[in-house]
Amino acid sequence: ENGVDGRAVRVGTRRSQLARIQTDSVVTMLRELYPDLRFEIVAMSTTGDKILDTALSKIGEKSLFTKELENALERNEVDLVVHSLKDLPTSLPPGFTIGAVCKRENPLDAVVFHPKNCGKTLSLLPEKSVIGTSSLRRAAQLKKKFPHLEFRDIRGNLNTRLKKLDEKEDFSAIILAAAGLKRMGWENRIGQLLGPEDCLYAVGQGALAVEVRAKDQEILNMVSALHDADTVLCCIAERAFMKRLEGGCSVPVAVNTLLKDGQLYLTGAVYSLDGSDSLKETMQASVSYPHQNEDGPNDDVQHVGITAKNVPGQAQEAAENLGVELASLLLSKGAKHILSVARQLNDA
Repeated sequence: ENGVDGRAVRVGTRRSQLARIQTDSVVTMLRELYPDLRFEIVAMSTTGDKILDTALSKIGEKSLFTKELENALERNEVDLVVHSLKDLPTSLPPGFTIGAVCKRENPLDAVVFHPKNCGKTLSLLPEKSVIGTSSLRRAAQLKKKFPHLEFRDIRGNLNTRLKKLDEKEDFSAIILAAAGLKRMGWENRIGQLLGPEDCLYAVGQGALAVEVRAKDQEILNMVSALHDADTVLCCIAERAFMKRLEGGCSVPVAVNTLLKDGQLYLTGAVYSLDGSDSLKETMQASVSYPHQNEDGPNDDVQHVGITAKNVPGQAQEAAENLGVELASLLLSKGAKHILSVARQLNDA
C-alpha cells in the first residue's frame, strides 16, 4: 500500500516557513502512525499572504489564510489541510470539518524586544515606545495595562516581522504568539511571556488543526488519531464562546482555558479598541465523561466545526455549552455594545 487506494495522501499548506514547519510536524506524526502510506505536501499562497500592506482586521475577509486551501480541498486537489486553529472561522464552509486538533503548544503571547531593549520588560520601556502588533485583541489589552506605550500595526510572516524589528528603529518590541516562535526554533528571542493577568490569548491559539472533507470517511478516520482530547475540549469551549459572540479578527475577543481534574475553566473577555471598556468572566464545567461507543447516526456530530469521534461526546457537549453560556453571560452584561462599537470604529 503506498497511499489511500494506492495513491499518495496530499497535504495542503501555506507557503510561509512557519506553515511548512507546522505541516511537516503533522505529516511526521502521520508517517509514524501510517508507515505504509505516502504523503505529499502541496504548498500554496493565500490572500492573507499576498496582502501585506493592510491590517488583517481591515481586510474584512473571514478566511484570509484558509480560502485558497479550502478551494483545493473542495476540488479534490488535496486530501487534508493543516492550519493554525486560530485562523479558522468558527463556522466552516459546508462540506468541511476539522478532523484533528493536535496537542496545543504554549498558547500565550510573547514579547520580542529590539536588540537595544534586551533584558527589559514592557513596563520598563521608555514613555511612548512603539510596540508592533497586527492584533486588535493584543493592542486593546496592552494599551490598558501599559498606557505609556504606543501600538502600531505590523504585518508579514514571522521572518518579515522580526526583520522589521531588528533592522529598523521603528519598533521597540513586537508581540507574537509564543507557539510560532517556539516552532521556528526562535524561543531564545522571547523576552517576556504575557500571562493571563497581562493578556488573554486568541481563540485556538497554539493549536494546529487538520481540515478535511466531512464526507471523506477514510481521511477523517486516518487523521482523527492525531486528536489531543484536552486540547479538543479547551478549543471547543473557546470556539463556542467566540461563535456565540459573533466575534472575529475585527473585534477584540480573548480567552484563557484550564483543564484540571476533569473540570474545564474558561475565562473570556471582550474589549473596546482602546481597552478602556471591557467585560471579563470565568465559568467552569465538568468534562469528565466515560467514552461510550457512540456508533450510529451520531458518530459524525460536529462541535463548532470539530469532529472528534475519539473524545467522549458528552464531554464535547459540555465544553460547547460552557462557551455558549459564558458568552451569553457577557452579552447580558453589555458585550454586544462593546463589540459593535469596536467593529464600527475598526471599519471606519
